[in-house]
Parts: sequence; structure tokens; C-alpha cells
Amino acid sequence: MDGSCEDGKVTGTLVLAGTPIGDIADAPPRLAEELAGADVVAAEDTRRLRRLTQALGVTPKGRVVSYFEGNEAARTPELVEELVGGARVLLVTDAGMPSVSDPGYRLVAAAVEKDVRVTAVPGPSAVLTALALSGLPVDRFCFEGFLPRKAGERLTRLREVAEERRTLVYFEAPHRLDDTLAAMAEVFGAERRAAVCRELTKTYEEVKRGPLGELAAWAAEGVRGEITVVVEGAPEKGPGELDPAELVRRVRVREEAGERRKEAIAAVAAEAGLPKREVFDAVVAAKNAGA
Repeated sequence: MDGSCEDGKVTGTLVLAGTPIGDIADAPPRLAEELAGADVVAAEDTRRLRRLTQALGVTPKGRVVSYFEGNEAARTPELVEELVGGARVLLVTDAGMPSVSDPGYRLVAAAVEKDVRVTAVPGPSAVLTALALSGLPVDRFCFEGFLPRKAGERLTRLREVAEERRTLVYFEAPHRLDDTLAAMAEVFGAERRAAVCRELTKTYEEVKRGPLGELAAWAAEGVRGEITVVVEGAPEKGPGELDPAELVRRVRVREEAGERRKEAIAAVAAEAGLPKREVFDAVVAAKNAGA
């Protein structure tokens, strides 16, 4: 029996365990202890869990069950019942921390609702590792997870953070990386700095840094492996510092998001501290030039 609620009722404990994102030597010592001692081990992929336990020289004493996107909704009540009954449930995903773009949030929320204790075994994080290696500012950042697969929805999501000044972090599948970087170059600007971090901590680890336009061209040749993309935040510019091309780009981003041109021009002018006429003239000039 692990813990108790405020009303004195005994409950178990949900343990979220970070697993190596590549190099098995990065596994924290407590991970082996928890794997050996948990009453239930819920794994995103039981076959990968087996390889992990063999590498660590551990044999789980508890029941091993699968917990992945396809059965997360159905299995959560079962695991909560175990927790309420006093079990120690260990949740592990394929790599990194559970619930960070991996199964886990639903179970944590359900456990919290039942006043079950939730704790964690910290482990490697692709998000923080990529940030540290990117060479981009890390004092403020936001994690955006995976972008939508459909092109239109992807562009919409990117436009929502086009003016975000914090560093942005994304996960992406290798076969979609070229399209994603091209979309980022379109929305954020081809010169915005970024880093593509591939196969972190693994044998073929690579960090490719450069402007989004150059990275999109590089990725078009094909990229393999687990991908984390880090993108520089939008530059903070004072009144009069935005060139006409940037003013036009911002108006287009707003128009494509559903704003009428008049409102988009007014909003961009307010952001830039410029007269609306100046922004209007930039838009007309770009249209006349066929840009």
C-alpha cells in the first residue's frame, strides 16, 4: 500500500517514468528499481519494454499491460481501479516522459481526480536536449508537439504562433519534415533560424542548424530518424523597423487566418507602430509587383 487520500482512504501511487531517448546508458537508476518493484507496469509497447528490461537486467515482478493510443481510453479505468485499490502502477512510454506527446495525460488526470498520488522518475527529454543543442535562446520557450498532418491545418497552426517571441519546439515524423520546414519558412520567413535535431543520443546523432529556407531544401533530399525541430522566436522590432516585405507577410498571415484585409492592415499597423497608410501602400506595391 503506497499512500492515502485526505479522507484517510489508502490508495496506490502512479509513477511516470522517463525512459532513454536513445542511449540505454542514460536510464536513471531509479527506473530499474521501479520496473522491478511495481505491481503493474503499463507500457506503450510491451516488446520495447522487454528489450529495455533485458538491457537493464531487470525482471518486473508485477503484471505488464499495454497502454498506447489505441487502448488508452479503455484501459485507463482499469488502471485507476488498480490505483484506488492500493497498487503501485508504473507508466513507461517508448522514449522520454509519459504524457509529453505520448500516452499518459488521460491516466494522470483520472488519477488526480481520484486523489491518487502521482510522482515521477525523471529521465531524458528530447525537448530539453534539442533546446540545449540548438544554439538558439533557451531562456523562454514553448513546446508545440506534433503539427497536424494535413497541409491546411498545419499552416493554420503555424500562423497562430507566427509572432511568438519564445523559442518554439516541435516533434515531427521524418517523412513529413520537408513539408513542415517549407511551411515554417512560408509562415515564419525563410531567414528565421532553426535547428533540426535527429537521432538524439544515438549513434547517428545530427544537429543541422540554419535558416528555415535552407533547412527545407536540405530536408527535401530525405531525412531519417527521430526528429525534433527548434525554431527561433519572432524578432522583437520597434516602430519603423519592419521592412515592407515583412509588413506584407504579416498581413497575409492574418488574411489567411480569416481576417478581412482592412482589419489585417489595421492590426499590423498597430503592432508595428506605423500609419495604416504605410502598411496599405506596402500591400498594394507587393500586389502590383506580383509578389
